[in-house]
Amino acid sequence: MTLTVEKSFDWDTFTERFWDRRPVLYKAVDAVPFAEPEVFRAAVLGSRPPHPLAVPGNLQFLVRRRQQTRPHDYLPEPSDGSFDGYEQRMADRLGGRRYALVVHRFHSFSHPLWDRAQRFYAGLWERVGQPTHSAGSTMFHGSYEHSPVGVHQDRFATFMFCVRGTKRMRFWAERPWSDPVHTVLDYQPYLASSFVAEVEPGDLLYWPSRYYHVGESAGDAPATSVNVGIPRREHRPYYEIKDLFRGTRPTASAPLFTPDAAPGGRLAAELPTALADAVDAFATRLDEGRFTDRATELALRVRTAGGFWPTEPPAEPRPLDDDTPVRGCAPLLPAPGESPRRWATGGHVTSGATTAEAVAVLRRLDAGEAVRVGELPVTGRAEVRRLLEELESFRAVTRVDTH
Repeated sequence: MTLTVEKSFDWDTFTERFWDRRPVLYKAVDAVPFAEPEVFRAAVLGSRPPHPLAVPGNLQFLVRRRQQTRPHDYLPEPSDGSFDGYEQRMADRLGGRRYALVVHRFHSFSHPLWDRAQRFYAGLWERVGQPTHSAGSTMFHGSYEHSPVGVHQDRFATFMFCVRGTKRMRFWAERPWSDPVHTVLDYQPYLASSFVAEVEPGDLLYWPSRYYHVGESAGDAPATSVNVGIPRREHRPYYEIKDLFRGTRPTASAPLFTPDAAPGGRLAAELPTALADAVDAFATRLDEGRFTDRATELALRVRTAGGFWPTEPPAEPRPLDDDTPVRGCAPLLPAPGESPRRWATGGHVTSGATTAEAVAVLRRLDAGEAVRVGELPVTGRAEVRRLLEELESFRAVTRVDTH
């Protein structure tokens, strides 16, 4: 099989000829889904260790084939200034040894990067539907010999945008080995049945989820790409339930252990205290009213995240005075129902129900008007001010410079 290479990109042709069918490489796409300065900034923010001796859970760093369990000074820093600075520092630090930096949930570390990505992929959602479970994004950077997991198959249809350097992707239309394993690191025996894509800066490569693949270095120089994976098969209920209970933490009132079995090997009828606490915590979440609220909130977050959730956390709210005008800069989606509503935008949901006065202000913002809190009746100002401050923290309204 050979790879199809296209010189012009449009979503209509793509969905008709390639979506869920076969790989395609688009050369030098006009609408860039990821810009290098934004990618570097997100790489810095997305690789901050939670502790000086801990590697973040969303990150992998390998030197040659050895995964590092401590961050050392391997991760990108603001002082590097750009990928040029980071690459030079790594060349000096590692003495030319090959390395790989992999950052998962990449879009959630930069609002500008998320905004650019969701606007680009909106064209795909218009034709095939927005994923009911979020698309994922991962940055790959380095001079690594090949992808850390080797040849593998994903549950995602994948778009790879090359940011800098040259990336090589190798594909197999069917699993090339017969052994009962999911991945293979040493795949030299299977090269003859593969085909290759050479991806340069500005190129966009797509492959369906059924293809086995591995990323390779095209030379000694580091390269950078951002992959967007769209769930197409396997495990969907598991991931959606996991999102519904994201952040749920039972009270740790006792050590987690199972008492010794009684004579005859029978365990006690009661759960250990720690496990009983966990069951109670999840049972509370399954109360019909609470579960409905949580499911509605999750649906609003996912729907307004443009296919990419979670998004960057809200900014710190800033006090808004009476005289500063604000203008809307992102669409708002109301929760369903007739009662006082909460509103969602950019993957976030407002914290309280909205009064009639506040709804009138939101309608003005939606019509393109600028609004000052001082123009409103005194009785409604506090509620509207709080709402506008929260929406600004969501990056859905912006202050208008009157000077």
